[in-house]
Amino acid sequence: MITWRRLGETDFPRLRRWLEEPHVARWWNHETSPEAVARDFGPAARGEEPSEDLLVLLDGEPVGLVQRCRFADYPEYIDEFAGQVDVPKGAMSLDYLIGDPRQVGQGLGARMIRAIVDATWTDHPDATAIIIPVSAANRASWRVLEKAGLHRIAEAELAPDNPVDDRAHYVYRIDRPGSVT
Repeated sequence: MITWRRLGETDFPRLRRWLEEPHVARWWNHETSPEAVARDFGPAARGEEPSEDLLVLLDGEPVGLVQRCRFADYPEYIDEFAGQVDVPKGAMSLDYLIGDPRQVGQGLGARMIRAIVDATWTDHPDATAIIIPVSAANRASWRVLEKAGLHRIAEAELAPDNPVDDRAHYVYRIDRPGSVT
């Protein structure tokens, strides 16, 4: 069973190990010193910023992370999409990783995304859509989104998470069930 809880500061050593895993480091390109992890994940863990960092558990064991946020809380993201993708009022976004390398390629990613998407409609009653940009080069990630029921709606030129990548991104979207787009 997939469950989750808010990431806490006591989870930072595990998160740091996950960020160092080659399959995560390639796409997240995140500094992994204890200080950097505390700096970048601490505010959300303490509730000092509006994003949610969710530790994902499979049968009670930590396996991944999902970051969930409202676009409205990060207007710079909306600005980056301008002229490329319509970001409706109430739209949210996710970022995700499977930290445990033993779980990669087992179908967990799609299950994890689907569970968080479904919960988002309840957790955030004002959410209208979930829009997720992913590097066009990260085939595994965009295939997970497709398997989870999201649809590719655009190609966009966005700043890459890893400077070795170009700006090409695929943008995926799923709308609140029952909404008219």
